[in-house]
Amino acid sequence: MNLKLEPTKFQSFEDISNPSNVAPRIAALREQLADCNLDAFIIPLSDVHRGESLPDSEQRLAYLTGFTGSAGIAIVGLNKAALLVDGRYTLQAPKQTDQNLIDVLQITEIKLTDWIKENLQKGAIVGFDPQTSTVSELKTWTKELSGYARFSHNRNLVNAIWTDRPASPKNSVEILGTNRVGISRERKIANLQKSLHEEHANALILNVPESINWLFNIRGRDVPNTPVALCFAIVPDNGIPTLYIDENKLTSAQHEQLNQTIKTLPENTFFEQIRELAEAGKSIWFDPLSAPFEVARITKNTSAKLIEKPDPVLLAKAIKNDAELAGMREAHKLDAIAMIKFLHWFDQHAPTGMLSEIDIATALESFRREEKTLVDISFDTISGSGPNGAIVHYRVTQSSNRKLVPGELMLVDSGGQYLSGTTDITRTMFTGSATKQQKDRNTRVLKGMIAISTLQFLPKTTGAHIDILARQFLWQVALNYTHGTGHGVGAFLSVHEGPASISPINNIPLQKGMILSNEPGYYLEGEYGIRIENLIHIVDSKISDGWLAFETLTLVPIDTRLIDTSLLTIQETNWINEYHDRVLREVGQHLNAEHLDWLTQATAAI
Repeated sequence: MNLKLEPTKFQSFEDISNPSNVAPRIAALREQLADCNLDAFIIPLSDVHRGESLPDSEQRLAYLTGFTGSAGIAIVGLNKAALLVDGRYTLQAPKQTDQNLIDVLQITEIKLTDWIKENLQKGAIVGFDPQTSTVSELKTWTKELSGYARFSHNRNLVNAIWTDRPASPKNSVEILGTNRVGISRERKIANLQKSLHEEHANALILNVPESINWLFNIRGRDVPNTPVALCFAIVPDNGIPTLYIDENKLTSAQHEQLNQTIKTLPENTFFEQIRELAEAGKSIWFDPLSAPFEVARITKNTSAKLIEKPDPVLLAKAIKNDAELAGMREAHKLDAIAMIKFLHWFDQHAPTGMLSEIDIATALESFRREEKTLVDISFDTISGSGPNGAIVHYRVTQSSNRKLVPGELMLVDSGGQYLSGTTDITRTMFTGSATKQQKDRNTRVLKGMIAISTLQFLPKTTGAHIDILARQFLWQVALNYTHGTGHGVGAFLSVHEGPASISPINNIPLQKGMILSNEPGYYLEGEYGIRIENLIHIVDSKISDGWLAFETLTLVPIDTRLIDTSLLTIQETNWINEYHDRVLREVGQHLNAEHLDWLTQATAAI
């Protein structure tokens, strides 16, 4: 079968990890340790900006250990080394690194400081880069190792051995009009400065690009998947904020446009300006969870007053305005068109047994790219067939790629970055047959998703309050999933956005305008994975004044062939039929006859 698929533009399937590189790089790093009189050095995944996506020049953890997941931290001592990852990567990480040199551990079972106590002698000196570790991390580590070991800020030792390190990105900046973002940068700045006055802060320090890009109504293409320009900012309580950015990213016209409301200075002057504020005795607000330790280091022994509180932009950014919501609705309509074409294509080819995971991810990107306003995918597509579907954050590569066997479940989690907004959707797909157990598990996952979708709730309700509603039907048969039920989503920004989420540990109140994912799942290791995900946003309840509810943004059919209808209530059946009727009405008019015919069948009432 000739699929005639064009190569992907936004996702690579190369095996970028090579465990054989680990040994010489660890050896080189240990030479640096000896030269600096250190007993160990910490290598976090993150960079100075703490964003979810990293440019190639900041992929230090991947360079040293081979691990390419989105969460992890390594520590390398003179004799031992460890890579700590969460439950999503317990299968991936061991395959990507050299386990003869690096112990792969679950961060939920052993903390970094526990490892230090178990593997380094008392009095050990542990080095770290003050720009890639946060104020909060150092406070925690120092407290937990008090009297046992001490930390020493140092130059980045990975940079010292990374001889072919890529150059920092220098891509152009895009300035968004108020028609797309809803609120002018002047108004956003004024609102933020009110918060500074309330906290008696003279200046707010921002190093996370998502916050800065939202505040100043700019976007960029400096990192994969997230349309941001890498930069820093300082916002004073009065006057004009400063954007610290590589000025080559801005045209002269953009300089002129931005300089009406903000100053622009070279990014390498950011920390110098913080030092000047501190020496002048100013009150400086920064978020200890994201601010680099360098901020605490350069303000130490000055007369500055430090205000350590959450980044105030996070909540403002999370509550979408009417223009942002309109853009997100448009993005989801465009994405639905692509997804329906893809699902139609999948139904045609899956029963042949000729599709590989890479074929499936490639085809999906191809359908998305038919829409000219697509600028990227919002993350690497998770294309997991059969047992690979049970790997929650599976990334298919040339070496892991497998053929989809008819009768296996197929899990595809993907999203797009359109000029109008950001999407994220997961569908578990039928390939010709399904077992009674698979239908049971899929239906229980779906029931959990419907329970969230139909919820009416009071203000001040948090994600921790409602997470159980998505799990209850799995819990009834002693089953569970290890990830959160939902995360915040940005508007033409990061697909994973705080501060709110639906998880057992998130206590941020859910507010009108927030957009969240709704994605319960079930995973049977070595067999299959099931996840069904829609994006939802918070609206006023139509049932009772003062209450809130969720409205679904995603407009893509859910495979009814995987549903055990005997497990559904009348209300759940009605929700599925009404949802599918809406999908047909809102998306069907944009399809050709062949795709409309498929959609009509896929949305038929159950």
